[in-house]
Amino acid sequence: VASGPGLLVCAFARVVRHATGIDLTPAMLDRARQLQRDQGLTNVIWHQGDVLPLPFPGASFTIVTARFAFHHFLDPLAVLREMARVCAPGGTVAVIDSAPAPDKADAFNRLEKLRDPSHVRALPLAELLDLYRRAGLPEPRTTAYRLESDLDSLLARSFPRPEDVPEIRRIFARAVADDRADIRARRDGDRIRYGYPVAVLAARRA
Repeated sequence: VASGPGLLVCAFARVVRHATGIDLTPAMLDRARQLQRDQGLTNVIWHQGDVLPLPFPGASFTIVTARFAFHHFLDPLAVLREMARVCAPGGTVAVIDSAPAPDKADAFNRLEKLRDPSHVRALPLAELLDLYRRAGLPEPRTTAYRLESDLDSLLARSFPRPEDVPEIRRIFARAVADDRADIRARRDGDRIRYGYPVAVLAARRA
């Protein structure tokens, strides 16, 4: 769901019978198809379109995933309900997304909106768990990790307005001292490295 450049879809395609990706943006799907060709995968189908509603019958898939997409959705609960609808009984519904600490979520989201204007809101883990409950799914198994990189690499693959880049750099520099945005920034020579908070939630549909 919201498959972007196809990294997760192609990873699954190596271990499942068939994989499907859907994304709203044709350019992203072009990149995904190229990745599929580069990896020699023949068991993938791509769809261009919105995820509300998903254009698939109920119980179509045994694994339904969204990776680093929920913070872009205006109505994440509606998307999760759609993911549950197209998941077969006994299948898994998994969400992987940024999940800042509750007391640092406002600062994290302000930073992310500067870095990527398409960002809507990253949800703390408790809110993600509540989405599963409200979508009628069992309580998911959860794990967490930090997505590590450095600031220059992050900016190179981001889409900020040029006038916002100095403020982004100032936020990262301040975060080395106070980490108010929950990014675990630290200096490594002349670079600033960071670790974004990520939650992985997976529930089996009854």
